[in-house]
Amino acid sequence: MTKALACSPGLPPLVRAAALALGLTVLAAADAVAAPADDTYLRGYATAVLEQTLGIRAPTISVVNGVIRVPASEIGTADRDQVLTALRRIPGVSGAEIVDAGSPGTITATAAAPATGPSNPAEAKAPGRQGPEKDMEPEAGAFPQGHLFDALLADPRWPHFSASYHRYLHNDRFGDVASVSFGETIPFYRWKFPFAGHVEIGLQASVFAIFDMNSDSHDLINADYFVGPAVSYAVGNFQALARVFHQSSHLGDEFLIHDRPERVNLSYEAVDLKLSYHFFDRALRVYAGAGYLFDQDPKSIDPWIASAGLEVRKRLSFLPGVTPVAAVNVQARQEAHWNPEISVRAGLQFDGAKILGRRLLVMLEYFHGNSPNGQFFRKEIEYFGLGAHFYYGGGGE
Repeated sequence: MTKALACSPGLPPLVRAAALALGLTVLAAADAVAAPADDTYLRGYATAVLEQTLGIRAPTISVVNGVIRVPASEIGTADRDQVLTALRRIPGVSGAEIVDAGSPGTITATAAAPATGPSNPAEAKAPGRQGPEKDMEPEAGAFPQGHLFDALLADPRWPHFSASYHRYLHNDRFGDVASVSFGETIPFYRWKFPFAGHVEIGLQASVFAIFDMNSDSHDLINADYFVGPAVSYAVGNFQALARVFHQSSHLGDEFLIHDRPERVNLSYEAVDLKLSYHFFDRALRVYAGAGYLFDQDPKSIDPWIASAGLEVRKRLSFLPGVTPVAAVNVQARQEAHWNPEISVRAGLQFDGAKILGRRLLVMLEYFHGNSPNGQFFRKEIEYFGLGAHFYYGGGGE
């Protein structure tokens, strides 16, 4: 029904966009609840949990239809209740059993249903993270899993996949705007730093585009192309990211024909550095950074940029399967006389809704300041919106 509403040409763009976002949210939530965990995945997860939290090596552990079975001979003198508690906290587990080695069919202790606990498998993959495996080191080598530097959830120009509806306020040119991004951070190689932590080299690339939903053919307004190498470092709760990147901006053909705006041939290279730290078992994150433009067109653009922000996430017992998140990003550019550009996002992360390892976040959005869309970088805008965003590990995990 939501799809039919979203596609109905007789409805206002605001209603259609809201219906589409609602449909995405419902489907994601249903997928998070209904999708069973893979037994092979659960076996690996359970083996790691026992080894990392209790020092138990259980190579013959088995999982059938979500029920974990551990031979009693492999847990030795460990507290069985503690073993079962750790296992039943794993998301997707439907039961946990310790099987007496002398009588394979005998169950000495069971847990018929998972207890409340960490519902995010991604927590176990980097130093300082929440959950039973919080001290595990990140994967090293070529094309490793995950990222050393977590995504900036409120940064309008962070490379990731997203689709949002924006309602522009007090704007004589645009009203209802669709905003999309197609991008990713691709880690090429990661290794252990000689003193402490890990280093990672990779590539960031993305396209950011906006469309005029009030035009007859939903004209493409602006598209920004972003690409560049990135180097990340992480130790404990500290993370750093250094980038050298290119960004260029282009107006859409239909928008050029219909609106005939004054075109700006915006293009530049830039270098920037961002530093980040997590507090309170990663419930709070703060970050700051600075950048410098070079080889810019127009040449008159002032080069310096500064940014800072914070993110808050907290799993709540009365919201199983979802994690509330909130983030704010503030950027100030020398070109805009250091006037702040404020981006605020808040919503829910669906812990079980994953596509290609990327978790879905549905967030309300607010922005005020000079436009992040390249062709309009000198124009001040303000909007409210609703967006669906996909980040590796939920962004910040």
